[in-house]
Order: sequence, then structure tokens, then C-alpha cells
Amino acid sequence: MTLKNPLDMHLHLRDEKMLDLVAPFSAKDFKAGVIMPNLITPITDINSLKAYKQRIIKACENEDFTPLMTLFFKKYDEKFLENAKDEIFAIKLYPAGITTNSDNGISSFDIQNLKPTLNAMSELNIPLLIHGETNDFVMDREANFAKIYEKLAQNFPNLKIVMEHITTKVLCDLLKDYENLYATITLHHLMITLDDVIGGKMDPHLFCKPIAKRYEDKDALCELAFSGYEKAMFGSDSAPHPLHTKECCGCAAGVFSAPVILPVLAELFEKNSNEKNLQKFISDNACEIYDFKFEKEKIINLEKQEWQVPQKYGDIVPFMAEKSLKFKTKLI
Repeated sequence: MTLKNPLDMHLHLRDEKMLDLVAPFSAKDFKAGVIMPNLITPITDINSLKAYKQRIIKACENEDFTPLMTLFFKKYDEKFLENAKDEIFAIKLYPAGITTNSDNGISSFDIQNLKPTLNAMSELNIPLLIHGETNDFVMDREANFAKIYEKLAQNFPNLKIVMEHITTKVLCDLLKDYENLYATITLHHLMITLDDVIGGKMDPHLFCKPIAKRYEDKDALCELAFSGYEKAMFGSDSAPHPLHTKECCGCAAGVFSAPVILPVLAELFEKNSNEKNLQKFISDNACEIYDFKFEKEKIINLEKQEWQVPQKYGDIVPFMAEKSLKFKTKLI
């Protein structure tokens, strides 16, 4: 199986030693990645963004990989955004306190309050990426956010709005209702439900936000991905946490999938779809949505070669740890 210019449209690389450990996994297999800004100190200014980008490039040296940088949403004025436009790919909005390092996120979705920034983003063609969850009952948080997505889509029809790492049938259906709504889907949400997380013994390494949902939700996600639906893009939401923050009380949310993404996707699409639709999901749809053009193509070949996923990479337990996979990636 051969893939051209794989893109990860939602990626956490962390910083410092963690960055140096995890970034090469994504850089090896992907042409570019959309980098999340929710560091311990969120990225909200251009100097910090440029410095972080350079740290990523250094960690990924000798790889053909482009970090697509994002700012943490706050009320930016039009002048700031005009000056920032050439340095940023998008702006990422987090509801306050809803996930890792999001305490400085948005506490109110009053349209009038958000209007100056979102109007400026619309005019400058800067996409808005959203972690869409309310503070309601955990299984309903994402479905209940649908009303906010609708309100934003209706009030800002020229704004490109991406519903990040969707996990519910409600949002799968909503995606088809508004021209300016798009979505990213993770690898792990194509494979697991809440049963896998807490149905037997609790598996902290599958605990993430949004939490995995019901079987009918997973089926709806699989239908979008396996059909190559043009408004759905792959975004790993690969989110590494050290072992001591996962296997503990107050477990951190996040699944570290970067080392296994393409081999596992190859198996899934071989079983449930085809190579053409995997190419759409992993690259072509995003290229069409964002009008990406690459001077140099990155071609990844997936060969039939069985291997076992390590139990740990450094101090991080990966998705599919100790499982045998039948595809292995090789750069052409």
C-alpha cells in the first residue's frame, strides 16, 4: 500500500524532552502536522509560536516534515491577526478547563463577545479549530456542543470551522448540514468504545478527551472515514503523557498513537475499505479543503511485515502496546 503526503491534522508534540522523544515518530511518517498550542503556557503570541516551531524543526531534523502552527484562541484584534497570518495555520479554541492545559480557554460562547475576532478570521481566511465539549455529563458533552457549532456556522458562514476529533453520531450527521463545517477523526476513535476503556479492567492508556463513546458512534465515524467522505480528515490527537501521569489517580487524558498510525490505518482500510479512500482520509481531503500544494512529495510505502509494538517508548505507553501489526512503513 502506498500513500502520498500523509497529513496529521491534529497533533500534540509537547515540549522539551517529551518533544524530542515523540516528534520524530510523526515526522518520519507524515508530510506535515497541525500542531496544538496548549502547552503548559499556551502559545498566544507570535514570538512564542516561532520559537516553538524552531524547537519542533530541530527535534525533527533530517525529516521532510512541516509543522503547521496554531495559536491558542483569545480575543485577538484584526491588526494582530493581519500581522500573524503568514506565521499561523489556524487558531485553536478550547472551552475553559475541558481538557489538558485549557484553563485559559473560553468560558462563554456569546456571539457578540466572539464576533470581532471571528469576523477578522473570516476576512483573513484563518480557520477555527474547536475542541467541542460542554461541561455537562461526560457522555453528552460533545453532542450538546452541537448547538454551539450550529450557532457559529450560521453566524460566520465564511469561517472555516473544524470540529476536532469528533466521537459522536450527532456530529457526524451535523457535518453534512453546514457547508463551512469540517471534522477531524482519530485512529483510536475508529477502534474503541467506552467498553474498551472501562468495560472490564480500566485501561488508563485509552482514556482521552473526548472520551470514547458507544458502538453506534464508532460505526458512524467509521462510515465517514472508510467512505473517504470529503469533509472528514485524519487528525491523530496523538497526546503523549509519561507513565506516572497515566497509571495513577487523576489519570491524564490522551492516547499516544504516533508510532503506529499508518500501519494500523492500513490494516483497517484493507479490511473495511480500500487504498483510494485511505489516501483521501489521510491526505487528499485536507489538501482539497486547505488548498495545500507541496513542491516535493513524500511517498510512504506500507509493506507486509509483521512486527510487535513496544510496551513503552521512553516513559510513554503507546496505543496498541505489545500488539502485533502486519504493516510497516518505509519511506520511498
